[in-house]
Amino acid sequence: MAVIGVVGLGVMGLGIAQVYATAGHEVRVTDAWAPARESAMQRLRDGLAPRVASGKMPAAEMEALLDRITVCDMADLVPCALIIEAIAEKIDAKQTLFAEVERISDAVLATNTSSLSVGAIAVGLTDPGRLVGLHFFNPAPVMKLVEFITLPGTTPGAAETARRLTEATGKTVIPCADTPGFIVNRCARPYYGEALALLDEGRSAGEIDAAMVAAGYRLGPFQLIDLVGADINLAATESLLAAMGESPRYHVFPALRAQVESGHLGRKTGRGFLHPDPLPPAPADAAAIVLRIEAMLANEAATLLAEGGTDMAGIDTALKLGLNFPRGPFESARVHGLSAIRAELARLRAAAPDALKPRYDASPALEALA
Repeated sequence: MAVIGVVGLGVMGLGIAQVYATAGHEVRVTDAWAPARESAMQRLRDGLAPRVASGKMPAAEMEALLDRITVCDMADLVPCALIIEAIAEKIDAKQTLFAEVERISDAVLATNTSSLSVGAIAVGLTDPGRLVGLHFFNPAPVMKLVEFITLPGTTPGAAETARRLTEATGKTVIPCADTPGFIVNRCARPYYGEALALLDEGRSAGEIDAAMVAAGYRLGPFQLIDLVGADINLAATESLLAAMGESPRYHVFPALRAQVESGHLGRKTGRGFLHPDPLPPAPADAAAIVLRIEAMLANEAATLLAEGGTDMAGIDTALKLGLNFPRGPFESARVHGLSAIRAELARLRAAAPDALKPRYDASPALEALA
C-alpha cells in the first residue's frame, strides 16, 4: 500500500487522512502549527469515538485505523507516493508549501483547494506536471465526491496515481476543468441565486424552499444557506463573481448582503433566512418555482459543459453527490424538455431589469439536450 501524506491538520486535513487510512494506507500528517500537530490524534479519536459507542465501528478497528496515521515533520513525508495539502485558501501559502515539498519528495502533489486555480498554485514549481487538484467535500470521510482537476501539462503518471489511489478509497472521482468553482460550487450558484431573485420579487423564503423540497430536494436553497452560513455563501458568490468577470449570472442580490449584515447567518447563530422556523406547505405555483430554478441550473451546467473538461454525466453526478440533489441539472432539463427550458429563460430575460438581462441568456450548449 502506498504511503499518503497530508499537510494541514484542520477538519478537512484530518478527514482526508482518515479516508486513506480507512482504506488501509499508512498516512503521514503534519502541520506548520505545533498545536495542530499535538492535538491531531486526540481530535481524530474524539471524532471516531461516537461511532464506537454506537456500535457502528468496533473499538479494535478504530485503534487499527489510528495506528496507520502518524503525525510527523515535513522531512518525514519523503516516502509518500501522494501528498495532499489542506491548508488555508491562500495562494502564496500553497505555492510556498508545494515548493518546499517538491524539494524533498518525488511524490505526486495534490491541492484540496475549493476556490483557487490549480494552475496558479502550480506557478513557480520546478515540475508543475506533478500537481493535480483533489477537491474533497466536507466531511471528507462521509462525502463520496472528489472533484479531480488536471492541467494541460499534468503528466499521465501523476494523474493516474492520484486518481487510482483516491478511487480505491471508495470515492467517486469526477474529472473537471481548472475553472472557477470547478463543478459543484459553480453549478450550484443558480440554486441560491435564483431563489434570492424570487425573494427580491416578493416571494417568501419558506414557500420557495417548500416548492423545492416538494420536488424532491433534501434541502431548499435557503435551508442550505442557513446550514452553511450566509457569510460563507456570500463569500463564495463574491469570489465567483470576481473570477467570472463580474458576469450577472453570479449577481450578489441585496438580500444576501443584508442577511450577513444583520448577523443572522443561519444555524450557527440561531437564526437565518428560515432557521429555526418549519417549512410552510408548498405554494400552489410550486411547479413554476421549480421550473425557474431548474432552468437556471441547466443553463449554468450547459455553460460549464461548453468550456470542456467534463461531461453531462459528470456534472449530474457531482451535483447529486456534492449537494444531495435528487437529480442533476441535465436530468432535470430532460424532464422539462428543451423547449420549456428555453422558453423559461426567455421569459425571465424579458422580465429582468436591463443590468440582469444577460443573466438569462441561453447557453448554446443547451442544444445538446435536443
